[in-house]
Amino acid sequence: MIDYSVFEKLDFRVGTIINAEEFQEAKKPAYKLKIDFGPLGVLNSSAQITKNYQIKDLKEKQIIALVNVGKRKIANFESQCLVLGANHNGEVILLAPEKKIPNGQQVL
Repeated sequence: MIDYSVFEKLDFRVGTIINAEEFQEAKKPAYKLKIDFGPLGVLNSSAQITKNYQIKDLKEKQIIALVNVGKRKIANFESQCLVLGANHNGEVILLAPEKKIPNGQQVL
């Protein structure tokens, strides 16, 4: 168990994927994502979601991400946020808002 004060420090936001491309240099199959978080700007993320998602289906898709996780270097790419998903039989299913809402909205 974690203390609630730890959870309160996590900043989950809604964003829209504006670009997705194959991440050839990654050790495991992944995409490089550019995600628009409205007033927070555009952040990069690496996501191992190639089994369930094609690039063409990701553009304009809204997602939920942790935006204050810090930067992480993956091969030659800097990931700036962590896109959230659920593990379903070993495959990632992206978490997304039920309705389209403004980018940058905080998840409560």
